[in-house]
Amino acid sequence: MCRLFGFRSVLQSGVHRSLLSAENALRTQSIENPDGWGVAYYVGGCPQLIRSEGQALHDHIFEKVAAIASSQSVVAHVRRATQGARSPMNSHPFQYGPWIFAHNGNIKDFDEHRAALEAKIRPDLRSYILGTSDSEVIFYLFLSNLAKHCEPFERDLPALAAADALLETIDQITDLVGPYTHRADDPPTETFLTCVVTNGEVMLGHQGGKELLYSTYKKRCPERDVCAHFSHNCEQRAAMGEQVNHLIFTSESLQGDNTWTPMAPGQIIAVDRHMRLQNFGQHLHNAMMI
Repeated sequence: MCRLFGFRSVLQSGVHRSLLSAENALRTQSIENPDGWGVAYYVGGCPQLIRSEGQALHDHIFEKVAAIASSQSVVAHVRRATQGARSPMNSHPFQYGPWIFAHNGNIKDFDEHRAALEAKIRPDLRSYILGTSDSEVIFYLFLSNLAKHCEPFERDLPALAAADALLETIDQITDLVGPYTHRADDPPTETFLTCVVTNGEVMLGHQGGKELLYSTYKKRCPERDVCAHFSHNCEQRAAMGEQVNHLIFTSESLQGDNTWTPMAPGQIIAVDRHMRLQNFGQHLHNAMMI
């Protein structure tokens, strides 16, 4: 299937090493995920999105974009198609307003369920679906649910509102198609709902059957003596609710200084706009719906 990368930091930072030169960089992961790529990053709070149907490994545009992308928030993706043809419109991430979404997974028997899922999307959002993938439908279903809880373009949007909208989206999908599998090595035709979503400030990652790891600290930060933001959380695990200086999501651990924690199926890890680390899951949604 696909591979994801998400980055949120208090500092504007380049991500070229994670995308290009690390031992297991995203470009290398595109060897097995050759059906398109995309990189989204924020400039002045506005997302910049570049997508292609080519293979990142051999695409000089991917190399140029990865080299210049410097931001506090970045989402990147390499695609192995399960639903929808190989085309720029079906390459991830997807973007609407400030929101960026990338998915590693599949909706089982999507063609059979597409109409029912699209019927749950607000009509004013439905018209923005340009491709034929299940992932884009998931994104606009999420945005429709988010609008029930808050104004999606709200600057100080709570991470809880985004997490609840994402869990509601997952519930709507699984109510139709059945539960997503928790076995990452199941056939790609099964339902998997691993994803990363951000508005440039809030960022969330959901482990929906396919592996997702996160990191908030390094074994030893090489800039510990010069960085004005250096704190104890840069080199040790932060407690939930504490501020962190960065949050990184990846489908496969990247070689380097970062320490990676595998997420459990159903777990949502997030930071709010103040970079407070938060942990949400299906139990939270069930409790709120009682």
